Amino acid sequence: MIRLRPANERGHFDHGWLNTYHTFSFSGYQDPAHERFRSLRVMNEDYVAGGQGFGAHGHRDMEIVTYVLSGALAHKDSMGNGEVLRPGEFQRMTAGTGIRHSEFNDSPTEPVHLYQIWLLPDREGHEPSYEQKPFDAAGRRNRLQLVASPDGADGSLTIHQDARIYLADLEAERAVTTNVAAGRHAWLQVLRGAAELNGVRLETSDGAAVSDETQLTIEAVGPAEVMLFDLA
Repeated sequence: MIRLRPANERGHFDHGWLNTYHTFSFSGYQDPAHERFRSLRVMNEDYVAGGQGFGAHGHRDMEIVTYVLSGALAHKDSMGNGEVLRPGEFQRMTAGTGIRHSEFNDSPTEPVHLYQIWLLPDREGHEPSYEQKPFDAAGRRNRLQLVASPDGADGSLTIHQDARIYLADLEAERAVTTNVAAGRHAWLQVLRGAAELNGVRLETSDGAAVSDETQLTIEAVGPAEVMLFDLA
């Protein structure tokens, strides 16, 4: 079963400095029909104006993954980390027992376009930690590249949840196929372009919840970038 989450049905707020879209209930957008999917709790697509950003604020007991599509994002946190996140890099932050951080556009003039993703952790009370890694674009060209997993397999980020995140850059009419283990679920987010998931078409920023499917075929309609979640 594939349930489409069209981009134009998401929660949306334009704060001037921040243009943000919420797939699931978040902040001022609350929709009982879209609270989360399995452990996937937040899927926010953000456009942050030059010189603007999220001031220091706190989180607890959440696995936070950030991916920049264009521009650059400057990160600082209460553990002393200070990094700039650029396209092709992923950031993972385990909020655990408590962390404070800020995320600002690293350019004074150019916008930054990013996805912020939250997953519920496997338990409360993890020690806070931070990780950031670049991933070679060649490793996801017309194939699925593992970027986050519970065990850090294949050099991926380590997340405290039985979930795996994959990224793929597909050329027009190219496809990738993957199996879904019994009892597991998937979420597909189209970051750029358009793709068909088992024949169901998704446009840019559309998502799809997948249950009771044994195999997934993702075929690009034109050039497309997609993110796939394998979830317990």
